[in-house]
Amino acid sequence: MPVFRIQHITKYEYDRPVRESVNEIRIYPYNCKEQETLSHELNITSHPSILNFIDYWHNKVGVFNVLPLHKELVIESRLMVRTTASPDIMVNFISDFNDLQNEIESNLNLIDLTEAPKIKNQFVVDEIIKIITQSTTSIAVIAQNCNKYIYSNFKYIKGITNIETTVDEILEQRAGVCQDFAHVMLQVLRTLKIPSRYVSGYICPNKKGTRGEGATHAWVEVYIPKYGWAGLDPTNNIWVTNNHVKLAIGRHFHDCSPVKGTFKGPAHQKLSILVAVSYEDGNIFEEMNNVKMHIYDAELKEELVDESFAAQQQ
Repeated sequence: MPVFRIQHITKYEYDRPVRESVNEIRIYPYNCKEQETLSHELNITSHPSILNFIDYWHNKVGVFNVLPLHKELVIESRLMVRTTASPDIMVNFISDFNDLQNEIESNLNLIDLTEAPKIKNQFVVDEIIKIITQSTTSIAVIAQNCNKYIYSNFKYIKGITNIETTVDEILEQRAGVCQDFAHVMLQVLRTLKIPSRYVSGYICPNKKGTRGEGATHAWVEVYIPKYGWAGLDPTNNIWVTNNHVKLAIGRHFHDCSPVKGTFKGPAHQKLSILVAVSYEDGNIFEEMNNVKMHIYDAELKEELVDESFAAQQQ
């Protein structure tokens, strides 16, 4: 049961003072049996009061408002968490579509997570489905085959996608980062009517050559009948065990944005993100990302909805 200390700093800098920065944050550890929060501290510019609530997906959400004029907004999270998931996954766990149908037919939450949006490149998804379902009806095996297919056929390249990048575009360029691979996997599995959900969090591999360390990470959870939710990471072709720390879940990345909000003022902005993971053996992994943001000249209000999220996900 490893213990990780994770520091996550989101920093906005403005070229002139802004005010009334209203923000919504989902950077709290998710409450589940696979992880135990040992401590969590939030430090925010001007120390505003934070209103907390639990959203539809059972994510803990914080809302705050920095009213005074400011040229910098820093949101720092210091988390110590113990992951308690078993390192062993039942890869060969057998349950099929008949079992799945019996479990989801009266569960509206699961039914909602089987709906795949219409896309123009659905024929590409259909071809992937032919490959991953060949000679098997096991939900777990199909999910694992999908995980492996994306890992093997899509290139991991930072900086070529953003929050506006569609599944169609990802399928065409066959490249992206973790949130792109998660969205492709969701499209495939939901086309098969397998309930699946997007997960935001951290990956803590400690020099194991795993992709995605140094930013918030994204993966997919699949509902396997007679077993429950199981995580798969298509960025690394692995089942999620005790090297992943979960922050939020939802239908897609918009449900899991670490930071989104608005401020008042005709300012240009700069965003930088630091994620540092400390391991029990004393090793520390630290990475700073300076993010290129779109520039706006709004006279009264500028919206910073999901750009910080996309930049933090690798």
